[in-house]
Amino acid sequence: MNLLLDSFWRAALYCLRPKVMLWSMLPLILVIGATVGLGYLFWDYAMDQVRLLLESSAFVNNGWAWLDTMGLGRIKTVLAPLIVIFTVTPVIVVVCLLVVALMMTPMLVRLVAKRRFPGLEERQGATVWHGVAWSLGSSLLALLALIISIPLWLVPPLILVLPPLIWGWLTYRVMAFDALAAHASKDERLNILKAHRPQLLGMGVLCGYLGAAPSLVWASGAFFPPWFVFLAPLAIWIYTLVFAFSSLWFTHYCLAILQDMRRMQIAAAATATATTAVAEIAEQLAPPPRVGMRFMPLE
Repeated sequence: MNLLLDSFWRAALYCLRPKVMLWSMLPLILVIGATVGLGYLFWDYAMDQVRLLLESSAFVNNGWAWLDTMGLGRIKTVLAPLIVIFTVTPVIVVVCLLVVALMMTPMLVRLVAKRRFPGLEERQGATVWHGVAWSLGSSLLALLALIISIPLWLVPPLILVLPPLIWGWLTYRVMAFDALAAHASKDERLNILKAHRPQLLGMGVLCGYLGAAPSLVWASGAFFPPWFVFLAPLAIWIYTLVFAFSSLWFTHYCLAILQDMRRMQIAAAATATATTAVAEIAEQLAPPPRVGMRFMPLE
């Protein structure tokens, strides 16, 4: 628990460094460019399709009639944008995570290692392409889980539980792997991920909830359309900064564990060497065994 809290506060302080703030803007530029481009090309089409889907549903039309009787008929004007926004948000989150993992995480790992773990040996347990394949595979599984779980989001408690859990699992898979890729060997990485899986998963889930918080900023653009152009980039930047914090938290935690594990291995090896040396010295100093004298019987 002490290591978790120590890594948490260290990651938070690192996020305030000008270098980290500047790095967080680089993925933002790419994500904003892709978001604006896709929005320009497909926003109207997506809105028309959602409106047609809602208007063709008898259940939804009955709901409109009931809302009109309650004086809440204006809600239907924001329902279609909300559906589009909440559908696109998980994709944006996953894209932000991938961009951070591919662009920012290596730089953040080098920053933490240089400042806090300068003597930690890099054993290159995973290549860059191995990390890319791991991130893409984990992201596809997370997207599949998100798509399958969308019907369950209609149950009020589950929408507050399922997306953060899925994002947390994805964050744990990607960030822990990238934090250890350069410095840990394959066996060391597997041992750390196995021995500390509950703690790492808990960190990922907490980061998942932190990543869900900017959704309020993103969704508020539906209620304030003139501000959507400003709120959407702000939400994306907050997503990116949250994932940068996640990367720093996992890096501090995992590299500290790796350093302690190697120190314990060195201490164990030194103890074994000393024990062997003491045993050899004791064997050399021991007196030679006495040889019994044989007396020939007298005839």
